Amino acid sequence: MAAANAPIAMKEALTLPSVGINPQFITFTHVTMESDKYICVRETSPQNSVVIIDMSMPNQPLRRPITADSALMNPNSRILALKAQLPGTTQDHLQIFNIEMKAKMKSHQMPEQVVFWKWITPKMLGLVTQTSVYHWSIEGDSEPVKMFERTANLVNNQIINYRCDPSEKWLVLVGIAPGSPERPQLVKGNMQLFSVDQQRSQALEAHAAAFASFKVPGNENPSTLISFATKAINAGQVTSKLHVIELGAQPGKASFTKKQADLFFPPDFADDFPVAMQISHQYGLIYAITKLGLLFVYDLETATAVYRNRISPDPIFLTAEASSIGGFYAINRRGQVLLATVNEATIVPFVSGQLNNLELAVNLAKRGNLPGAEQLVVQRFQELFAQTKYKEAAELAAESPQGILRTPDTVAKFQSVPVQSGQTPPLLQYFGTLLTRGKLNAFESLELSRLVVNQNKKNLLENWLAEDKLECSEELGDLVKTVDNDLALKIYIKARATPKVVAAFAERREFDKILIYSKQVGYNPDYLFLLQTILRTDAQGALNFALMMSQMEGGCPVDYNTITDLFLQRNLIREATAFLLDVLKPNLPEHGFLQSKVLEINLVTFPNVADAILANGMFSHYDRPRIAQLCEKAGLYVRALQHYSELPDIKRVIVNTHAIEPQSLVEFFGTLSREWALECMKDLLLVNLRGNLQIIVQVAKEYCEQLGVEPCIKIFEQFKSYEGLYFFLGSYLSSSEDPDIHFKYIEAAAKTGQIKEVERVTRESNFYDPEKTKNFLMEAKLPDARPLINVCDRFGFVPDLTHYLYTNNMLRYIEGYVQKVNPGNTPLVVGQLLDDECPEDFIKGLILSVRSLLPVEPLVDECEKRNRLRLLTQFLEHLVSEGSQDVHVHNALGKIIIDSNNNPEHFLTTNPYYDSRVVGKYCEKRDPTLAVVAYRRGQCDEELINVTNKNSLFKLQARYVVERMDGDLWEKVLNPENEYRRQLIDQVVSTALPESKSPEQVSAAVKAFMTADLPHELIELLEKIVLQNSAFSGNFNLQNLLILTAIKADPSRVMDYVNRLDNFDGPAVGEVAVEAQLYEEAFAIFKKFNMNVQAVNVLLDNIRSIERAVEFAFRVEEEAVWSQVAKAQLREGLVSDAIESFIRADDATQFLDVIQAAENANVYHDLVKYLLMVRQKAKEPKVDSELIYAYAKIDRLGEIEEFILMPNVANLQNVGDRLFDEALYEAAKIIFAFISNWAKLACTLVKLRQFQGAVDAARKANSAKTWKEVCFACVDAEEFRLAQICGLNIIVQVDDLEEVSEYYQNRGCFNELISLMESGLGLERAHMGIFTELGVLYARYRHEKLMEHIKLFSTRLNIPKLIRACDEQQHWKELTYLYILYDEFDNAATTIMNHSPEAWDHMQFKDVIVKVASVELYYKAVHFYLQEHPDQINDVLNVLALRVDHTRVVDIMRKAGHLRLVKPYMVAVQSNNVSAVNEALNEIYVEEEDYDRLRESIDLHDNFDMIGLAQKIEKHELLEMRRVAAYIYKKAGRWKLSIALSKKDNLYKDAMETASQSGERELAEELLVYFIEKGKKECFASCLFVCYDLIRADVALELAWMNNMVDFAFPYLLQFIREYTGKVDELIKDKIESQNEVKAKEKEEKDVIAQQNMYAQLLPLALPAPPMPGMGGPGMGGGFGPPPPMGGMGMPPMPPFGMPPMGSY
Repeated sequence: MAAANAPIAMKEALTLPSVGINPQFITFTHVTMESDKYICVRETSPQNSVVIIDMSMPNQPLRRPITADSALMNPNSRILALKAQLPGTTQDHLQIFNIEMKAKMKSHQMPEQVVFWKWITPKMLGLVTQTSVYHWSIEGDSEPVKMFERTANLVNNQIINYRCDPSEKWLVLVGIAPGSPERPQLVKGNMQLFSVDQQRSQALEAHAAAFASFKVPGNENPSTLISFATKAINAGQVTSKLHVIELGAQPGKASFTKKQADLFFPPDFADDFPVAMQISHQYGLIYAITKLGLLFVYDLETATAVYRNRISPDPIFLTAEASSIGGFYAINRRGQVLLATVNEATIVPFVSGQLNNLELAVNLAKRGNLPGAEQLVVQRFQELFAQTKYKEAAELAAESPQGILRTPDTVAKFQSVPVQSGQTPPLLQYFGTLLTRGKLNAFESLELSRLVVNQNKKNLLENWLAEDKLECSEELGDLVKTVDNDLALKIYIKARATPKVVAAFAERREFDKILIYSKQVGYNPDYLFLLQTILRTDAQGALNFALMMSQMEGGCPVDYNTITDLFLQRNLIREATAFLLDVLKPNLPEHGFLQSKVLEINLVTFPNVADAILANGMFSHYDRPRIAQLCEKAGLYVRALQHYSELPDIKRVIVNTHAIEPQSLVEFFGTLSREWALECMKDLLLVNLRGNLQIIVQVAKEYCEQLGVEPCIKIFEQFKSYEGLYFFLGSYLSSSEDPDIHFKYIEAAAKTGQIKEVERVTRESNFYDPEKTKNFLMEAKLPDARPLINVCDRFGFVPDLTHYLYTNNMLRYIEGYVQKVNPGNTPLVVGQLLDDECPEDFIKGLILSVRSLLPVEPLVDECEKRNRLRLLTQFLEHLVSEGSQDVHVHNALGKIIIDSNNNPEHFLTTNPYYDSRVVGKYCEKRDPTLAVVAYRRGQCDEELINVTNKNSLFKLQARYVVERMDGDLWEKVLNPENEYRRQLIDQVVSTALPESKSPEQVSAAVKAFMTADLPHELIELLEKIVLQNSAFSGNFNLQNLLILTAIKADPSRVMDYVNRLDNFDGPAVGEVAVEAQLYEEAFAIFKKFNMNVQAVNVLLDNIRSIERAVEFAFRVEEEAVWSQVAKAQLREGLVSDAIESFIRADDATQFLDVIQAAENANVYHDLVKYLLMVRQKAKEPKVDSELIYAYAKIDRLGEIEEFILMPNVANLQNVGDRLFDEALYEAAKIIFAFISNWAKLACTLVKLRQFQGAVDAARKANSAKTWKEVCFACVDAEEFRLAQICGLNIIVQVDDLEEVSEYYQNRGCFNELISLMESGLGLERAHMGIFTELGVLYARYRHEKLMEHIKLFSTRLNIPKLIRACDEQQHWKELTYLYILYDEFDNAATTIMNHSPEAWDHMQFKDVIVKVASVELYYKAVHFYLQEHPDQINDVLNVLALRVDHTRVVDIMRKAGHLRLVKPYMVAVQSNNVSAVNEALNEIYVEEEDYDRLRESIDLHDNFDMIGLAQKIEKHELLEMRRVAAYIYKKAGRWKLSIALSKKDNLYKDAMETASQSGERELAEELLVYFIEKGKKECFASCLFVCYDLIRADVALELAWMNNMVDFAFPYLLQFIREYTGKVDELIKDKIESQNEVKAKEKEEKDVIAQQNMYAQLLPLALPAPPMPGMGGPGMGGGFGPPPPMGGMGMPPMPPFGMPPMGSY
C-alpha cells in the first residue's frame, strides 16, 4: 500500500547520530524518553555526560558533564532525575534537579538498588527494586513510599515498563525473561497488576500494557480499561492475543465488555514479541509495537484490527506517547526517532473500504472528528429518521463527524415532525442532545433562542451564554434585543457585530466605550455624526467624547476646527475652550490658527480665562499682534505689553500703571532691551514721579546688571530723586565694591535724613573713599558725629577727628570715643589735644577715665615726643599701686626716676618688671654704668658688649663674659674681627679667671679658647694652671685638654706630657693620638694603661708590623691579642699562620672567614685542625659541613663515614649537593646513602656508572625526575633492560610520557621504546597516553601491528592524536577506522573514497555513509561507486534511499550513461513517486519491453510526463506497449486518443471501458456506430452494457433496428425498462406520501392547542438529557447491509477483510 494512502503515517522526526550521539549509546539502558517533549541520552565516553534533546528544537541538544547510571527528563518540565550507585555498595543515590533554576530539588539514598524507574506522572517517580515498588513525589520533603512488593512471576525478570492509570488507583509492572526450554528464543513476558484501593496484586503473562479511560454508554463516569498484549506457548502452539478489560467495574452501572483479538505475526517474525503499547485517547486506538518493528493498530472499544505494518527495519527498544497528535514516538537501534500519527484523510475510507467495517468507520469518524464517513452518517441518519427513532437520530447528528448533520436542513427536518401528545417534541430532543454534547452553531442557537424568547425564558439564555453553549451572531442579538438590551449587547460583542455594538453603546450613552471598542475591533464609525448627536443632549459628554477622539491612535478622525465650530455654534464657549486647550497641548506650528482662535473668543467673552491661558505659556504659534490689540482693549495691559513689539505701543500701554500689577510690570521690564527699558523708565518718572518712583526703583534693583548702574543713577540724578537713589543703591550696595557707589549712597542717605543708615554704612562698608567721605561729613555737619567717628576711626583720621571735635566743642564725643569706641587710640587723641593746647586737667581726666584700657607704650611715646612725660607720673604710679606688671608702665616709671636721679641703681637692680634693653638704651647717654647694670640684669649680651667697648669698660666685660659661660658670647668676643679681643683676653687671663673659683667657668673659658682656635694661648694658660700647682693641677679634664691641645697644636710636646701626667683619659687620648697619626705616642698611651688589644691594633693597623705584633703577643700571652694577630695574618694571606694564631687564641668566632680563606689557599689539612677546635666550642652546621667537605678534599673518606655516624649538626644535604657539583662522587655517595636521598644517590651512581645501583636508588626515590635521569643515562649507556625498568615508572605520568618517547626516538631506539610501551600496557596505572603513544609508534615503525592495537584498545586511545599520526604516515585503513570510532563519519567517508585501494570495505562504507552530516558526500559516494565498484552501487543507494535526492541521483546516472545500473535502486524508491525516478524506470521498461512492469509503474506512480511517454510508445512494435499508451491516454483524460489507439489495435474491451469512464455520451455513441460499421455485433451488445449510463435508449434502439441487431440490443432494452418502471413506482409512492402530508397538516391545524402545550413544557425538556446508549450496540447492526460485489467488468474483486499483505522488509 502506498504510504500516502496508509491509515498510519510514519516519518523520521530525528536521528540521534545527527545530533552527536554515539551509536554505541543508543540502547535501552542509555536512552530514555518519558514524553514527546524530551529525549535523554547518557554517555560514558569520551567523558561521562548527559545529553538532553528538546523535541521542539532537536538540533540544539543540551550536553552536561554528569556521571550517572540513569537519567530521566520530566514529561512536562525541565526537571532532570539522576540515579547513581554508591561505590562499594548496592545502594542507589537519587537526585532531582531543576535545570532552569539550576538548583537541586530533592535527593534520597535508597537502601537497595533501583533496577528500573520511570516518571509515572509529572509529579511522581516510580522506583522498582529487586523486591518492591516505590513512589517518590517531587513535592515537599517526602521520601519514597512503598506501594507493593513484586510477585514471584517477576523474579529474575528485566523490568521494561511501569505505568499507572490517570487516577493512580491501578498500577502495572511489566518485565521480560528468557523463553521456555522448548523455545528459548521466544522471550517470555510477565505482568503484575496492582490495585491501590484493594492492596491486591494479580500476576499475568504479558509483554506490554497500557491504561485508558473510556466512557461506556449508560454510565456518566468514565471506566478505567487496561489493554495488554501476550505471546506465549501453550501446548506447543504460539498464541498471540490482545486483551482489553475494565478495572474496578462500578456496581449498578453499565460496564465495559471484555474484548480480545489475535495478534498475527508473519512467519519471518515468529520469535518477535511486543515491547511497547500506547493508546491514542484522541482516536480511541491501541498501538502495539514489537521489537522487530511491527506495528499493530486496534480499536479500543471493539478490539478490532485496523492496521498492521512494519515501521522500522531496525529493532525498536523505546516508545513514548505523542498525546497532542494522537500518535507515538519510537526509537530504534539505529537512532531513528520515528513519529507515527493517524492519517486523518485516509483512515476512515481505509476502514470502510479496505476493512469493510462501516460501523467502526463511523465510530472513528465521530470519535476523532474525521472525514470520510459523511455518506454513511447521512444514510444512517435518514434511516433512523424514517424509523421515527428521533432520539437516536438526534444523537447521531450531534456526534456527526465535522458537524456534517448540524445544518438548517436537519433543524427543519426535526421541526417538520408532528408532535405527539404527551411526548417530547423531536426538535427539543435534538437541541437537548446538542447542549449535552457541547456548543450550538449559529443557526441552532438562533432557532433555540427564538423558542426561549417566545416563552420569555431569558434566564435560560443567560445560563447558556455563560456556559458558552450558544454561538453568538447578529441575528441572535437582534432577537434578544427585543427582551434585554444588556444581554443583546453582550451577544453583539461576541458576534463582532460592530455597528450594532456602537449603536447600543450610543443608546446607553457610554460614548467612551465606543472608542475603546472601535479601537479593539478596528472599526471606523461616523464620529462626526456621533458627536453631533451627543451635542444635542449632553454638552459635557460631547466634550469628553471629542477629547477621547483626539487621543485616538492615528490622529483624531474629525478636524479640530470642525469640532470647535460645532461647540461654538451652540455657544458652548467653555466646552470649546476646554477641548482646544487639551488638543493644543503639544504646541505645534500647524495649530497656530486654533491657538489664535481660542484666545480671541476668550478675550472677547472671558478675558480672565484668556489671561490664565497666556499665563500658562502653553501656546507660541498664534497671531501675536492681533492678540496684543485684543488684550489692550480687554484691559489686560501686561499681556498687551508682552505681545507688542514696537516701542511706541509699549510706551502707550506702560503708563497705565494704575491697572498693572507692579510685580508684573517689573517682570516685563526684564524682557525689554537696555535702551527701551531706560526710555520707559524716564517716561514713567516724567508722567508721575511720586507715583511711579517705587516701580522704577524696583526695576532698577531687579535689572541693574542688564541696565547698568551708572545709567540708573543718572536717571535718578536727572530727576534729583535722592530718595530713589537711596532706595536703589541700598539694594545694590551689598554686591558692589565701587567706592563711588558707596559714597553716593552715603550722600543720598545723609540728604534724606537717614542718619542711622549713614552710621551703619560708614561702620560696615569697606569700599567707600574715606578721605572724600570724611570731608563730606565734616562739611555736612551732621548733628550726630558718629558717622564721622566711624570713618576717622577706621581709616586713621583720629587726629583730624579730634581736632574737628575739639574745635567744634564736641568734647562729649571725644570722651565717648576714647571710652567706648576705641580706647586704643587714646594716645593719638592725647597727642592731638596736646598739640591743640588743651588744658592738662582735661587730658589727665581723660587718661584716668580710660585707665587700664589705655595702651601705655604709645601714650608714653606721644608724651615723650612732646617732652611731657612727667604728665603721666600720677597715672603710672596709680597703675603700679594697683599691681600692674606691665613692662611699659615700669619702663616709663624708670625713665622718670633716671631723669630725676632718684636712686636709679636701686630701681635698676630691684625692679623685676622693666625692659632692660629699653631702660639700658635710655641710660647709655646719661650714665653708661647704669646701662651696664640694666644690661647685666637682662643678660643683654650684645648691648652690654657694645656699651663696654664703646666706653672701654673691658674689666666689666671680662667678668661678665666669664660669669655668663655662654659659648656664643665667647665666640663673639674672641672673634678675630673683634678689634677689642686682645684687651679682653688680657683682662680674662689677668683678672677674670684668677678671680674665679668655679671649675665650670674655667672649663667654659678653656673651651671657648679652643673653639676660637687659640691653641698657643690655651697651652700657656693650661700649663700655668695645671703644671704650676694651682687649685686645678690634678684636674682630669684639664690634663686631657692639655694633652689634646698639644696633639693638635704642638705634637712634639705630647710624649713629654704623656710621661709627666697620670690623671688623664688614656683610651680616649690614645684614640685621638691615633687619629692624629701619632702612632708611637698612642702605643705608649695604650701600653701605659695596659690596653694590650688596642696597643697591638696600633702595631697591626697603623704601624703595620706583624713581626712586632707577634713579638708583643708572645710577651703578653693574651688570647684577645692572639686573636687580633690571627685576623691580621688572615687578611695578609698568611692562612696557616693565622690558623695557628686562632688556635692559640682559642678563637672560633671567625670560622667563616677562616674556612673561606683556607679553601682559597687549598690548605685543607690545616683547616681540619681548626675546624676540630671550633667544633669543641660551637655546634654550627656550617662547621660540621665544612669539616666533611675538607675530609672529602683530602680524600679521607673513612673519617667522613666515622664523622657522620657521630652526633653532628652538618647540613648533609647541602654537603652532598656540593660534593656532587664538584664531582666528588664517592664522598657524595656516602652522604646521600646515609641521609637516604635516593634521588641524588641515583644521580651520583649514574655519574659513577653504577647503573644497577642507580636503578635501585631510583626505585626508592620514586620520583619522576629521578627515574628520567636514570632512564636517560641507561639509554645513553645502552643498558636498555634497566632503562625499561625506569621507563615503566615514568610513562605512567602523562606529562613525562612524551619526553621519554622523544628521548628514545632521538637516539634511534625505536624497538626498545615500543617494547617499553608494550610493557606499560599491563600496568595498573596505564593511562590513555600510553595506549595512544604506542599507537603512534606502531604507525611510525610497525604498521602491521597498528590495526590490531586500535581494535583492542579503541576505548583507551586519544583518537584525535592517533588520527593525526595515521594521517602523517598515510595508514588509510587505520585512519578510516579511527574516524568511525570518533564519530567523524564525514572524514571517514572522504578517506575511504580518496584512498580506496587500502581503505575501502563495502560493508564498512555502507555503515559510514548513512551517518555523515554533509549531504554532498552522498553524491560523491555515488560517483565513487560508479567509477570503482559499479556492481555494488545499488546496495549503497538502497542504504542512502532515505537521505539522497533521488532526482539528483538519476541525473548523475543519466549523465554517466549507466541508468540501467541503478534500476534495482530506482524500483525500491519508486514508492516516493519522484518524477525523475518514474520517468527513468518507465524509460528502462520501454527499452526492455517489460509492459507488465511499465503498466504497474503507471498505475502506482503518476508523477511523470504521461503524454510524452504515451506519444513515445503509441507506435511501438509491441501490441502491449501500444495498449499501455492507450491506457496512459485514458488516465490523462485524452479519451479520444485512447479509444482511437484501442480501435486501431482491435482492443475493443479497452475502448469500451475508456468510453464508459470518460462520461461523454458522444464517444459512447460513436463507438456503437464504429462497431456497427465493423459488424462487431457482440461488441455492440457489450458496449451497450458497459456504457449503459451514457447511451440514450432511442439512439441504441434506432441503431439496432436499422442494422438488424435488435436481438443484441434486447438485454439492454430489458434493463432500461426495469429501471424506468422502478422510477414510476417511486413517483407513485411520493404521491401517496404527499397526500399523507396534506392529511397531517389538517390534523396539525386541529392540534394547535397541543402545540402550545408543547412550548410550555420546553423548560424541563431543554435541559441536557442523560447519556443515551451509543450506536455501537445491537441496534445499529441492521442499519448497514453488505456492499454490492465489485467484481466484473474487468475489475478484480476486493478481499472481504482489509488487512493488507505484509510487504517485503
